[in-house]
Amino acid sequence: MSSFTHFNEQGRAKMVDISDKVVTVRTAIACSSIIVNEQIYTSIIEHKIGKGDVLSVAQIAGIMAAKRTSDIIPMCHPLLLKGVDISFQWSIKELEYRLLIEAKVKTEGSTGVEMEALTAASACALTVYDMCKAIDKGMIIGETYLKEKTGGKNGDFKR
Repeated sequence: MSSFTHFNEQGRAKMVDISDKVVTVRTAIACSSIIVNEQIYTSIIEHKIGKGDVLSVAQIAGIMAAKRTSDIIPMCHPLLLKGVDISFQWSIKELEYRLLIEAKVKTEGSTGVEMEALTAASACALTVYDMCKAIDKGMIIGETYLKEKTGGKNGDFKR
């Protein structure tokens, strides 16, 4: 018998039963980034990418990804999200153009939204790559991580 919660007595995958968990407000913030070259950076900020407004499309992709996380991560529960907010900030250091991505997700439920926030941040970075790859395929998607979360039996977490 496994001590992991996502395995049944036969050692096979299962979706955890959360019906006895307390409903609380739960939030999560996840971050990711993508490094682009100067041409891509300039094209994004001047809205000159042929596929459209890169950050607007990435923002919508992040929101959609958060809403559909349970469709792509096998053991995630479908959640009724109360809010998803995506923000972007440029960090420019010594000819390195890094787009910082932050995804905030909130719900009121019996399981957390960490996976939804991580999926949203990842989808944003992937969307930027997709929209700009015609200019340069050498972009680098950076570390994706949970910055903080609140709610639930395991309490709050802050990196």
